[in-house]
Amino acid sequence: QVQLDESGGGLVQAGGSLRLSCVASMRAFSMYTMGWFRQAPGKEREFVAGISRSGENTDYADSAKGRFTISRDNAKNMVYLQMDSLKPEDTAVYVCAALYGVVIGATPAHYHYWGQGTQVTVSS
Repeated sequence: QVQLDESGGGLVQAGGSLRLSCVASMRAFSMYTMGWFRQAPGKEREFVAGISRSGENTDYADSAKGRFTISRDNAKNMVYLQMDSLKPEDTAVYVCAALYGVVIGATPAHYHYWGQGTQVTVSS
């Protein structure tokens, strides 16, 4: 029913940049807070960044703060993650998620919908 589709992943060298995109199919997209999570092989899913319904507030994991920027375009049902100064430890599958509510959440269990993910690989 609801589908989130990520794109923009790839292979980059340390210090490089990538811009991830996520397009959502649900109705009333602007009623959802949106988030980006990542998961490396054998590791738990980790919160990266979140953005409020109108885009006025954002939240970042400490590891992402100052390097990553989350944004959204409600007219296009899209959310983005600009990733700069990438490090090898950023290597993971990055997943877009939607939470029906007003509070930006860092807990995966609170999110209602998930995408399939896009691979980001950062070489040293």
